[in-house]
Amino acid sequence: MAVLITLPHSFPLQPVNGNRTRWHNVGQRRCTVVSQQQEVCTEFNRIKINKSVLKIDEACSESELWATSLLRVRSFYDFKSTFGIQDHKKYLAEREFEALKERVAGTKEGEKVSCINATLPLSQTRSFPEELCSSCKFSHDGEKRVVVGTLDLNQCLSLPNEITGMKPKGLGADFARAYLSNVCVADECQRNGLASLLIEKSKLVAQDWGISDLYVHVAVDNEPAKNLYLKCGFVYESEEPAWQARFLDRPRRLLLWMGLPNNYNW
Repeated sequence: MAVLITLPHSFPLQPVNGNRTRWHNVGQRRCTVVSQQQEVCTEFNRIKINKSVLKIDEACSESELWATSLLRVRSFYDFKSTFGIQDHKKYLAEREFEALKERVAGTKEGEKVSCINATLPLSQTRSFPEELCSSCKFSHDGEKRVVVGTLDLNQCLSLPNEITGMKPKGLGADFARAYLSNVCVADECQRNGLASLLIEKSKLVAQDWGISDLYVHVAVDNEPAKNLYLKCGFVYESEEPAWQARFLDRPRRLLLWMGLPNNYNW
């Protein structure tokens, strides 16, 4: 399944349906580019991935963040064959790249963000579309790899324009609460369990940060995403009021919660 992110309103793009989770819809994503929509994808040739060479880890270089930004633009937007679309794709990727660098750098007080990626060696992607391999590749330790899935882990009290989690309460909530966002798997690589692996890795990173309560937002009509999150251990906590969804011009959200083991005593 593929995941989706936030989409722009002001360009001739066909938004996909709901929260930046393009998973055929998995979760939600924050971005600088505007509205939030998700879709259910259907028509891609699925590629069986060799998981022995798959790497799930935190992004550690600007070149990897750039490849990630290109995958997100590729996954979260449905582009039409329009004059100048390549320039527009580059513009969107540059905006996401700058925003992602800023988030990961931790320049905003009270927030900590990690970009977690699923990557494959370029040598193992011969059956992949050339466009995916050329745009989403990066070099690490002398090896060329391709980003095929990604998400953000956000340690903060709340995400902009989203339902706020209720746990934990009291002192230390800003340190012990986190949200997943920008969940995204390349369409061709769906149904390989990559989203589940990304979520499992995010849980380990969150525990290392001292997170006790992990959240994710999902559109109410996004059944594949809901099923994924429930399978991974999330449970229902609350939902967005209908008036708020109408005001923000998007599908209504559910807020799902998961408790994590936490040895920290805030």
